[in-house]
Amino acid sequence: MAIFERKIDLIERNRRGFIDLFWPSVLLVEQKSAGKDLFKAQGQALDYVLGLNDRDLPKYVLTCDFQRFRLLELETRREIAFTLPHLHKHVEAFAFMLGVQRRHYGTQAAVNIKAAELLGTIHDALEEKNYRGTDLERLMVRLLFCLFADDTGIFDTKDDFLYLIEERTDADGSNVGRVLNELFEVLDTPEDRRVVGLDPEFAKFPYVNGKLFTGHLRTPVFDAQMRDDLIAAAKFDWGKVSPAIFGSLFQSVMDKAERRKKGAHYTTEPNIRKVIGPLFLDDLRAELDRLKARRDGGRRAALLAFQERLGALEFFDPACGCGNFLVVTYRELRAMEQELLEQVYDVNSPLLLEVEALSVVRLAQFHGIELDEFAAHIAEVAMWMTEHLANIELGRVYGKVFADIPLTDSAHVVHGDALEIEWEDVLPHDRCFAVMGNPPFVGAKFQSAEQRAQVRDLARLGGSGGTLDFVAAWFIKAGAYVAGGPTRIAFVATNSITQGEQVAQLWPILFERYGLEISFAHRTFAWGSDARGKAHVHVVIVGLAHRDHEPQEKRLFSYDSINGEPDETRHAALTAYLFSAETSRHLTVREESLPINGAPRLVVGSKPVDGGYLIFTPEELSSALEAAPCVRNFVRPFIGAKEFLNGGERFIIVAQSGEPGDLRSCAPIAERIKKVRAWRMGQISQKDSKTGEDRAGASALALAQFPTSYHVTVVPSQPYLVVPENGSETREYVPAGWLAPPIVPSSLVRIANDASIWHFGIVVSRMHMAWLTHIGGRLKSDPRYSIGLVYNTFPWPDATDAQRAEVERLAQGVLDARAEWPTASLADLYDPDTMPASLRTAHAALDLAVDRLYRPRAKGAPFASDRERVEHLFGLYEALVNPMAQEAAKQNRRVSRKVARTKKEAEA
Repeated sequence: MAIFERKIDLIERNRRGFIDLFWPSVLLVEQKSAGKDLFKAQGQALDYVLGLNDRDLPKYVLTCDFQRFRLLELETRREIAFTLPHLHKHVEAFAFMLGVQRRHYGTQAAVNIKAAELLGTIHDALEEKNYRGTDLERLMVRLLFCLFADDTGIFDTKDDFLYLIEERTDADGSNVGRVLNELFEVLDTPEDRRVVGLDPEFAKFPYVNGKLFTGHLRTPVFDAQMRDDLIAAAKFDWGKVSPAIFGSLFQSVMDKAERRKKGAHYTTEPNIRKVIGPLFLDDLRAELDRLKARRDGGRRAALLAFQERLGALEFFDPACGCGNFLVVTYRELRAMEQELLEQVYDVNSPLLLEVEALSVVRLAQFHGIELDEFAAHIAEVAMWMTEHLANIELGRVYGKVFADIPLTDSAHVVHGDALEIEWEDVLPHDRCFAVMGNPPFVGAKFQSAEQRAQVRDLARLGGSGGTLDFVAAWFIKAGAYVAGGPTRIAFVATNSITQGEQVAQLWPILFERYGLEISFAHRTFAWGSDARGKAHVHVVIVGLAHRDHEPQEKRLFSYDSINGEPDETRHAALTAYLFSAETSRHLTVREESLPINGAPRLVVGSKPVDGGYLIFTPEELSSALEAAPCVRNFVRPFIGAKEFLNGGERFIIVAQSGEPGDLRSCAPIAERIKKVRAWRMGQISQKDSKTGEDRAGASALALAQFPTSYHVTVVPSQPYLVVPENGSETREYVPAGWLAPPIVPSSLVRIANDASIWHFGIVVSRMHMAWLTHIGGRLKSDPRYSIGLVYNTFPWPDATDAQRAEVERLAQGVLDARAEWPTASLADLYDPDTMPASLRTAHAALDLAVDRLYRPRAKGAPFASDRERVEHLFGLYEALVNPMAQEAAKQNRRVSRKVARTKKEAEA
C-alpha cells in the first residue's frame, strides 16, 4: 500500500528526508511546486532510493510539479516527459499501477531462470520436510497462480497476496501453511456463498473456480527461511515472466535421473517458434498480411472471415508437458487476432462496449496429453494465465482492462500415456489442424521394458523389433492419426532418427505405410533450455504432411554452427536424411554385410572378452618380463581407438598357436590364462532387462573352454589401414592411418588388410566424411564409423590410372604433413583449433582432387558444402542398389526438361 511522507535516511548526506509518496516495490513520487526544477527533484528522489531496502526498491520514479510529469523506469532507464494537457496520451505508461504492462517476448533467460529458481527453492524445502507427492505438486501450481495473479491484475489490487503473507503470517513461518489453505478455500468459494464476517484481508480475493483450488491439501509446514523465500518470490515481478517458462519451473524441481527416465527436455520459446513457424504460423501471418494490404471494399469482411478461421483451428500436442507449445501457439494466435481487430474496429466504436466478446480464439481449441499429472496441471494454469495476459492487451487497446474470472473455458489436457490413449478420443483427426510437440527423447538402450514394447507394437518391424528411439513412436502414431487428411505434423526429435540404422527402420513406415512426406525440417542444432540442469542434446525438427496435402516447396533450415542461426533453402523434395532429394526421396541406406562398391573388406579388430586378464599395462608388462623373460614370446602391442588417436600403450597375450608346454612353463602367462578361463566360467548367460539381448556373459561362457582364444581374432600379418570406430563432432576428417605387425588392433578400430594408399586417400577425404556424418549413426553427438552402414555403402568414384595416381600422390602428401609433427598425436593434428597449416593445405588439395572425381570441371564448380556432397553421393548410391530406378529417374528428368523447353518456346 502507498505511504505518504515516508521517513528515509539519506546515506550519502547523513540526514533524514521524507518521500512524498512511497508504494513499496512499485512507485516513488517526488512532488514539487509549480515551476520547480524536475531534474533536481529526480536527483532527490534517486537519493531516497539509495536509502531503501532492496526488497522495497520501486520500479518507477515519478516527479511532478502539477503541470509537468517525468516518469522514469529504473530497470531500463526509459523515461517519458509530458505536460498535464497531454496526460491522456500517456495514461498507458501508468498501467503498472493496475498490475498491467506491455509484454515483450524473447528468450528472457535471466528472468525466467530466476523465477523458476525461486519456486524450486520452496519446493525443495517442502520436500525435505516430507511434504511430497500430489499435495506438493498441487500446492506449487496454486502458488504459481497466486504469484502471477498478484502482479497481473487477476487479483483486484497489486500485491494483495504479498501483503497477506507479510502481514498475516508469523515471522517464524509457523502459520504460513494454515493461511495458504484458508486463502485457497476462499479462492474456491463464490462471493455469495462465503461465510459472514470473513476477514477482509481474505474476502477481497476473487472467486477463481476452474477446479484449480478445489480439494483440501495437507497443511504444509514452513519455517522462517521458507517464509522469507515465499516473500521473495512474491516480490519478484511475475508480470515479466512468460507463462511458457512454467515448463522450466517443472524441470527445475526434477532431478537428473527423472529427466532421463521421462526424456523431459524443456523447450525455449525460440525453439518452439522453429516448430510452429513453418508448420502453420508463417502461413497464417502471410495470409493476414495479404488481407491487410487489400484496398477494396471486401477487406473488412475478409479480415473478419480470417478471424473466424483462427477461432476454428484446433491444435494438439500429444506430449504436451507443461504446455509450452500450446501456450506460445495460443498467445501468437491471440496477438494475430488483436492485430486484425485493430484493423477492423475503431477504439471509439460503440460496438466496443463488450470488449470481452471481441475475441473468438478460445482455450478450448487447444488439446494435449501428458503422462505427469503435475505437468498437466501446470499446462492448464499456464494457458489460463496466457489468456489473461491476452485479455489485458485487448483491454489496454480498447480502454477496458478485465480479468476473465471465474475461470470457465480451459484447454483440454488429458492426464495419461499418449501411446496408450486413442488420440481420436482426445481430438478427432478431422478437427485437428496441427499436431506438434517435443516428445520424450529416450534412446533404445535406455528404454524401460514397457517403453520398448510400446515402440515395437507401433512399429511392427518384426524380427528383433528394431532399435528405434522412443520419440519414433510419436511419429508413427501421428501418421496413423492423420489418416490421409490435411492435418499437419511437426515434432522435435533426437537427430538419431535422421541418420544411422534407425532411418531404414522408421522412414519406410512413415513414407509407405502412412503416405507422409517431409514438408519442412531443421537439420541438427544444439538444444537450448532455460531450466536448471539444462539438457545437452542435439536435435532435429521434422514437419510432415500427407502427400495428398504436401506443400509444393519444402523448407530446409541448415546450421553452419549447431549453436548458430540457420540458413533456409527451398526444395522440391527432402529425404529422410534431411537433404534435397535429387532422385528418390524415399530411399534409405541399409546396412550391407559386404562392400557394394568394390572396396577391400573392412573388419572389426580383435575382441578378447577376457575380463582384462589377457591385457598388460606397460607397468604390468615390465614387472612380468623382469620375473620371466619368456613373457616376451607371447605378448604384442594392443592398439584401440584411444591409443591410436591419443597415444599410449597396452599389450595383449597372443597365444592361440603357442606350444602348450611353452605356455605352461611361462608362469605369468599360464597364470593369466587360468584366470581368463575362471572369469569366463563365472559369467552368467542372461538377457538384458532393457534390450532383451544377450549380455557379454553368453559369449564368455562359450569361450570358457578355449582360454587362449578371443571372441574375435584379428592378428594381421601385413601393414593395414586403420579407422577409429568413434569420432569427434569437431573433426573435419576421418583420422584414418596405418599400423603394421606386430601390433594387434582392438575391436574399437576397423581395419582393412588389403587397402592401398588410394583407399586411404578416399577415406580421409571430405567426401567420405560427408557420407559418414550424414548417413552414419552417432554416439551422443560424435559420428560413429559403421562398417555396414558407412563403409560398405559408400559410392567409390570411378577413376583413370592418372587420376588414381594423383589421388595417391596427394594422400601421401597428407601422411608427409603428419610426419612433420612426430610428437603430435592424431587427436592433436585433427583438432580444428590446433591442426597445422601444412596438414590443412594437404587435405584441401586432396579434397579438390577427390571432388573432381565425382564432379569434373566440365560439369560445374566443386561442391560448396558437405550437404551438396552427400546429395550427389545419395544419387550414386541409388544407382548402386537400384540401377533401374536410377535410369527411370534420368528419363523423368529428360522428359521434364523437354516439357519445360516446349512450354518456353510456346510462350515465346
